[in-house]
Amino acid sequence: MENIQAEITLEDLRKGSDILLKKVYESNRTKFLNYARRYNLSEEENIDVYQDTYIIFYDNVMSGKLESLTSSISTYLFSIGKYLIFDKMRKNKKMVSGDYDLSRVEETDEQVNTFDLKRPDLSAEQVLLKKHFSTLGEKCQQLLTLFYYRGYTIKEIMEAENYNNENVVKAAKSRCMKTLREKIQANTY
Repeated sequence: MENIQAEITLEDLRKGSDILLKKVYESNRTKFLNYARRYNLSEEENIDVYQDTYIIFYDNVMSGKLESLTSSISTYLFSIGKYLIFDKMRKNKKMVSGDYDLSRVEETDEQVNTFDLKRPDLSAEQVLLKKHFSTLGEKCQQLLTLFYYRGYTIKEIMEAENYNNENVVKAAKSRCMKTLREKIQANTY
């Protein structure tokens, strides 16, 4: 997957290819979550940090703020993520141990790219998410995809999907997430 990712250019991503954006997202997700676990945040917090990291990356690419990369896409994502992890830890008042030298992320690009490749492609949680996400209605799938995967704001979703106002989008997103959580929890107990 890294070879494919190395061939992806920022210009290709700016064109908005869903396939390429998805490849970047999926090829880095497991590596990032494994990396983030060492900081003792909850799994939900780790997922949130990765979502936020990807949204920042996406926004930087699409806005032209990121004009060129001096490292791989993975390294760029990890460097964004490390600051978000520390931010979350500060908010949670967790101490950052001196055992972790995050400045080495860029120097150890190959280690980051091959981090824990022995794991299956999808974790048990990802399998459940994929299974139950596909059972949601088309509107819920579209709404959650726009918000969590494509990084649209509530206002952008309102405009793109012709909702009446932002509160309607928030309520719909909340209902969709509640349904998805209930389906996943019903399957895990």
